[in-house]
Parts: sequence; C-alpha cells; structure tokens
Amino acid sequence: MYVCICSGVTDRAVRQAAAEGVRCLADLSMRTGCGACCGSCVPMAEQLLREAGAACDQKAGTAIAA
Repeated sequence: MYVCICSGVTDRAVRQAAAEGVRCLADLSMRTGCGACCGSCVPMAEQLLREAGAACDQKAGTAIAA
C-alpha cells in the first residue's frame, strides 16, 4: 500500500527502512522523501515506523537473549 503518494513510498519501504535502523520521521524523510511534500502521510508513516521499530527491537532482543 502506498503511504506517501507524493514520493511513491510504500508501507514495505517504511518497514524496510525501520529494519535498517530508521526510527524517526526526519530520517525516513531523508531516506525516502516520505512526508517531505504535503504531509498527509505523516501520521501513517509515524505509526508504521513505531510498529516496525518495535518489531525490529523485539527481534534484536530475542537474538541477544538467545
């Protein structure tokens, strides 16, 4: 699904960025352009980053604990 129509950023791209360490909208915007134009995607992009970041952190915690 497209999160940012202006820059053509998908939810998959946001999740991939989170998996690579992106945790804030400013970094996501620098990497993908998401949120840099009209801003209507910002709430969804932030939500996806939070969810994907939490999932990445949990995976990292599991790997460290194992």
